[in-house]
Amino acid sequence: MPVPWFLLSLALGRNPVVLSLERVVGPQDTARCSPGLSCHLWDGDVLCLPGSLASAPGPVLVPTRLQTELVLRCHEETDCDLCVRVAVHLAVHGYWGDPDKEEKFGRAADPELEEPRNVSLQAHVVLSFQAYPTAHCVLLEVQVPAALVQPGQSVGSVVFDCFEAALGAEVQIWSYTQPRYQKELNLTQQLPDCGGLEVQDNIQSCWALPWLNVSADGEDVRLVLDVSEEQRFGLSLYWNQAQGPIKPWWHSNLTGPQTITLNHTDLVPCLCIQVWPLEPDSVRTSICPFKEDPRAHRNLWRAARLQLLPPRGWQLDAPCSLPAEATLCWQALDGGPCLPLVPPLPRENVTVNKVLEFPLLKGHPNVCVQVSTWEKLQLQECLWADSLGPLKDDMLLVETRGPQDNGSLCALEPSGCTPLLSRASTRAARLGEQLLQDVQSGQCLQLWDNDLGALWACPMDKYIHQRWVLVWLACLLLAAVLFLLLLLKMNHVKAAARSRAALLLYSADDASFERLVGALASALCQLPLRVAVDLWSRRDLSAQGALAWFHAQRRQTLQEGGVVVLLFSPGAVALCREWLQDATSAPRAHGPHDAFAASLSCVLPDFLQGRAPGRYVGAYFDKQMPADAVPALFRSVPVFSLPSQLPDFLGTLQGPAAPRPRRLAERAEQVSRALQPALDSCFRPPAAPGTGRGMGPEAGDRT
Repeated sequence: MPVPWFLLSLALGRNPVVLSLERVVGPQDTARCSPGLSCHLWDGDVLCLPGSLASAPGPVLVPTRLQTELVLRCHEETDCDLCVRVAVHLAVHGYWGDPDKEEKFGRAADPELEEPRNVSLQAHVVLSFQAYPTAHCVLLEVQVPAALVQPGQSVGSVVFDCFEAALGAEVQIWSYTQPRYQKELNLTQQLPDCGGLEVQDNIQSCWALPWLNVSADGEDVRLVLDVSEEQRFGLSLYWNQAQGPIKPWWHSNLTGPQTITLNHTDLVPCLCIQVWPLEPDSVRTSICPFKEDPRAHRNLWRAARLQLLPPRGWQLDAPCSLPAEATLCWQALDGGPCLPLVPPLPRENVTVNKVLEFPLLKGHPNVCVQVSTWEKLQLQECLWADSLGPLKDDMLLVETRGPQDNGSLCALEPSGCTPLLSRASTRAARLGEQLLQDVQSGQCLQLWDNDLGALWACPMDKYIHQRWVLVWLACLLLAAVLFLLLLLKMNHVKAAARSRAALLLYSADDASFERLVGALASALCQLPLRVAVDLWSRRDLSAQGALAWFHAQRRQTLQEGGVVVLLFSPGAVALCREWLQDATSAPRAHGPHDAFAASLSCVLPDFLQGRAPGRYVGAYFDKQMPADAVPALFRSVPVFSLPSQLPDFLGTLQGPAAPRPRRLAERAEQVSRALQPALDSCFRPPAAPGTGRGMGPEAGDRT
C-alpha cells in the first residue's frame, strides 16, 4: 500500500498565493479618471495599429506607466469570469516653444505667446490586449484642464474596466496615443489559475478539475487521479524551464480514474504536471511537486552534459535551470587537480541550453570547464581534448601587466603561481630562464590577452625528452594531417548533407487539417529538408505579426535557394479567389496566425509578374479536392497531388540534391506512411476513444 507523501489538488495551480478579488457587476466596459480629468470610452473595438512616431506640436499627453489589477466580472452570484483592470498613468510631454529660450528670457517676455498655453489638452489613448488566441483594443478619450498642464509633470490616470481573460493565460498589454508621440508601453502578465484564486465556487470552469494524489511507491512515484469513470481529461508532463518556453515530455488523453507510475530516475525539479477536462474552453491547471525533492536535484546533475561548440563555445545541456557558475581551469598532464584560471579570467553565470564563449584567443587540450555551485564542484570536462588531441606536457604562464608596462611572469602549479626567476624548488623555477626565452622567442602559444595580462602555454617536452623531439614532431605532424583530413571529410559530408529550405504555406481550415499539415512538415524534415511553417512559430507570429513573419521567412528561404510550398485546400482556394476577383477591395480580417492570408499580398504579384517558376511549388491532397480546383494562375508552377505524386513532389523540393529514383521512392514511401494516420483522421470519422486503464508514460508519446 503506497505511503501518503504529497497530497494536493491540481486546483492549487502553479501560484501558491491566494488572491481575493473585487467583483464587477454587469457586462459593460467602463472607464473612469483621476480627479480633475474627464474621460470617455468609445463604443466598439478599434484597429490595433500603433502607426509611426509623430513629432509633438507642443505639450501632449503620453502614457508613462501601466498597472493591472485582477477583478471578477459577475453575471450572477456563481457565474463570474476573470477580468483584467488596466490603469494608464499620463503625463505632459513637450513644450509650447523652445524650452532653452524660455529659460533664458523668461516666460512672460511675449504675452501673446502665453495665450495658447491656457488651454486644455486632449488625447486618444489606445489600450491593446492580447491573450492567445484573441486580441482586443479600446479607445479612451482623455481631457486635461489647463490648470494641470505642466510640461514633464504627471496629470493623473485613467482606469479601464476590464479585459476578460482565461485562467492561467499569458496576456500582453500595450498602450499608446493616436497619433503616437513615443514608443508604446507594454506589459506581460501571467494570470493565476483556479488554485491562485479564492473564487473556486464562483468560476464555473474551476468546478470540474480532477483531483491528484501524489504518493511514494518505493523509489518510484505514483500519480492517482480521482476522476469519475465517465469523465475524460488530458494529462501532460512537461519541463518548466525558467529560461525559455516549457518543454513537453509526455501527454495523453485519458478516462478516469487513472494510476500512473513515474520512475524515480525521471524526476527533476522542473517536472510539472498539467491536467484539464476534455471540454470546450476548459481550464488547464499545473503543479510542480518536485522542486524541493533531493532525488530530483541529484537526477538533474546526472542528466546535465557539457558539449563543445567550436571554435571556442560550449554549452551545458540540462532539462532544468541550474544555479551554477562556470570557469576555465588548467589540467596538467600529471593528473593533479584542475587549476582554476580565476583570476585573471572571470567566472560566468551558467545559462543552460545556451551557447557560451570564454575569451580565449586559441584553444588548448589542457583547458577545461568547471561547473560548480556554492556547495561543491559538480561537473568538469576538458571539452577541447577530443578535437585538439590528448593533454600536453605544457606549462601555463600567467603574465601580469602593471600601469607602466612593467609586467611579471609566473607559472601556474598546484602550489600556486611560481615566479619564473625565483629560487623555489619547483620545476618552473628551475627552468625559469628557459621559459622566459621561449615566451620572448614566440615558442609559447598565447591563449588569452588583454590590457591586464596574458596566458601562455609553453611546451615542456623538449626539456625532458630531447632525443625524442623528431619522433614527437613526426607524430604531431601525422596527427595534424589526419585531423585536417578528418575536418575536410566532415566539411564534405556536411556540405553534401546540407538540406534545402522549404517554407510551407497553408490555410488553417480546421484543427484536423492543421494536424495533417504538421504531420507533413515533420515528415519532410526527415528527408532532410529545413521546413518553416507557422504552426511551429506561434510565439514569433504573436510578436511580429503574420505578414512580417512571412516576409522574413520568404526572404530567408529564397536567399538560401529554397522553395515556397503552397498547400491548397478549399479554404486556401476560397482566399485566392477572393483576392483575384476583387484585388482593389481590402481583404477580410483573418486570424492573427493566418500566414497564408497575410502572404497573398506578396505571393500573387510573383505569379502575376512571372517570377514564380523555380521559387514556388503547389500541392493538394487528392482526397480533399480535385486537381481543377486549383486556380489557373497558380498552375504556372508544378502542382502535385498528395500522396499519389509524392516521389515527384519530393524530387522537386530537394532540387539538384535529390537522390536517385530508387532512393527517392523509398523516401516517398516513408513520408506516405508518416502521413497515413493524419490522413485517416482528417478525411474519415475518428475512431471511438479507448477506455484502457493504468496508462503511464510508457503508453503515451514522449515529446
